[in-house]
Amino acid sequence: MKEITYEELTKLNKDSYVLIDIRDEGLRNYGMIPGAVALDVEGDPEELKANLSKFPAEKKLILYCEIGRKSRDLDEDVLLPGRDYYSLEGGYIGYVRANMTDEKDMAEKQHKAEESIRKKFHKQLFTPFAKACKTYKLIEEGDRIAVCISGGKDSMLMAKLFQEIQRHRQCNFELTFLVMDPGYNEANRELIESNAKALGIPVTIFESDIFDAVDTVEKNPCYLCARMRRGYLYSKAKELGCNKIALGHHYDDVIETILMGMLHGGQVQTMMPKLHSTNFEGMELIRPLYLVRESDICAWRDYNDLHFLQCACHFTDTCTTCHEDGTTSSKRLETKKLIASLKKDNPFIEANIFKSVENVNLATVIAYKKDGVRHHFLDEY
Repeated sequence: MKEITYEELTKLNKDSYVLIDIRDEGLRNYGMIPGAVALDVEGDPEELKANLSKFPAEKKLILYCEIGRKSRDLDEDVLLPGRDYYSLEGGYIGYVRANMTDEKDMAEKQHKAEESIRKKFHKQLFTPFAKACKTYKLIEEGDRIAVCISGGKDSMLMAKLFQEIQRHRQCNFELTFLVMDPGYNEANRELIESNAKALGIPVTIFESDIFDAVDTVEKNPCYLCARMRRGYLYSKAKELGCNKIALGHHYDDVIETILMGMLHGGQVQTMMPKLHSTNFEGMELIRPLYLVRESDICAWRDYNDLHFLQCACHFTDTCTTCHEDGTTSSKRLETKKLIASLKKDNPFIEANIFKSVENVNLATVIAYKKDGVRHHFLDEY
């Protein structure tokens, strides 16, 4: 398929082409190029051709994926014949890179992002963040917290919320904004640094070779990558004198994990708001976005016209996020859709899933595990 650069795209008359996003829904949730339409190129071929036939015949059809590889290598036999097709070079990430914040606009962008947290999104973002910190005692006097930034929307917002709560001075604690480079290419690393600078986040960057280490792993590379990332983050944070690392998992991650554990793992468990490290003595992991909704994070991102990295690994076209529980992006997306479907009939479904692990009645549980030991109700019947 012929390729077109984003710069060339901007010079075209907008009425002369249709921009088509061929990524899965999970990736599209992280952002789309304005004006693009979404089409599934891996579903029913006849349905795809029928959808393509709806676009005016005289218009160019410009397809894009996450990094430009999938759209470039797409077999045109699955597409409607006789049309003028192009692949957007660099894909969505190429668009994000092309729109990195200029040096002169950075101060304005930082001010707007911070002001929106204090005013427009205070109830949706800062209030649940502060509530989680207080309810679960995530921030304590004298803490030195390594705020782990992956470059995505969740961790970047978490960093800004930490700066805001520190500004209130209700508790004395120190922050280190920690970025691990697991093997990003130069452009992706530049994007993280640009976003951090535009948002006023003074990051400390260190490097590892995780991407190279998992590149040849065939089974669950994302699971191994996530586990290795955490180990490196713990180690570096401890080296820098921190006693806690903060990760950007949010409310939706929690309820999806609960449901996936039941449906795909045959177990009842949740993502804890904080936990002690088993391998790094004296270290804790905290999740201060525990009560923050993903839709509110997306609203803050879009309101401030921010564009973040999603993953940027070698598997980006096929993975949505790196999950330590080994679940695939398709399973997580499937669970998101299930919850959304159930919510149509019961608006309290999300809160009920969340509360279910707070209201466990052990008298009605057949068996449970604690500290690796299995307990059965017949033991004390």
